[in-house]
Amino acid sequence: MNRKTLLTLGGVTIVLALISLWMGQQAYTWFPPQAAAEAQLVDDLFSFLVTLGTFIFLGVVGALTYAVLFQRVGRYDFSDGPPIEGNITLEVVWTAIPIVLVIWIAGYSYQIYDQMSILGPMEHVHMGMATAEAAPLSSADQSVERIEVRSRQWAWEFYYPEQQVTSTELHLPNNRRVKLVLQSADVLHGFFVPAFRVKQDIIPGRVIDFEFTPIREGTYRLRDSQYSGTYFAAMQADVVVESPAAYHQWLTAAAAQTPTAAANPAFEEYNRTTKAAINPGWKTVIPAPPPIVNYSAQDSSAKDKPV
Repeated sequence: MNRKTLLTLGGVTIVLALISLWMGQQAYTWFPPQAAAEAQLVDDLFSFLVTLGTFIFLGVVGALTYAVLFQRVGRYDFSDGPPIEGNITLEVVWTAIPIVLVIWIAGYSYQIYDQMSILGPMEHVHMGMATAEAAPLSSADQSVERIEVRSRQWAWEFYYPEQQVTSTELHLPNNRRVKLVLQSADVLHGFFVPAFRVKQDIIPGRVIDFEFTPIREGTYRLRDSQYSGTYFAAMQADVVVESPAAYHQWLTAAAAQTPTAAANPAFEEYNRTTKAAINPGWKTVIPAPPPIVNYSAQDSSAKDKPV
């Protein structure tokens, strides 16, 4: 390979690298705003994967395009190409590069997951080595707010044990570590807030501790990420991230309210279906009755559109 070819390949590699880095930066704009500390880590990992994937894609497509346009055989040339069997150097290179890339991606992904520590240190597996407790992402306030999350077909209910407050709207203090205690009363559900970039399956019969740190005030949307039955699409709730002062003020006001039946879109939709003129006669799961809570989402005065 002569010097001119090496310089050309080097120049092409630099151009592809710059394009890939630019694409990786654009990946940050493809998601909702980062409303949790964990979202920053997940977006960094996604940007890294987009950068790497773009470089490989452009390299492969560029090589194929060059071969098709400039390495074509003559019209009546039906001979085979030159054999390259036995090229040890080439075999080592194309084996080593994928191995290095896979190890790089796996190591970086594990590092991100360990820093998030969303399931606590007890859930980490270190392949027989001693376990190390990951440092919390939020160092400003080490206190952890504990909230119970109860899921059932098809409603969310949130319980604040210290104040004995129940709500169908999840309120969280900003810049403070939150521990959610996830429980399911019937089937598999999924706790997923896209703006937080965190998701956790809720398994019946298990109590799962799930931690993260909200960092951006606003109203976000909680969705059931698992198909939990006919009305699972209606199983949504607002998540309000507010200042610690506003959070405690809301808790105090909610604790003073008398528990009442909350609105339940799934239960209302089921009642409308059963009263319809056309009834296919299929059996379905009857939604759980509306939860009895101190604070219902229909009482919310938040004006922000959930993200």
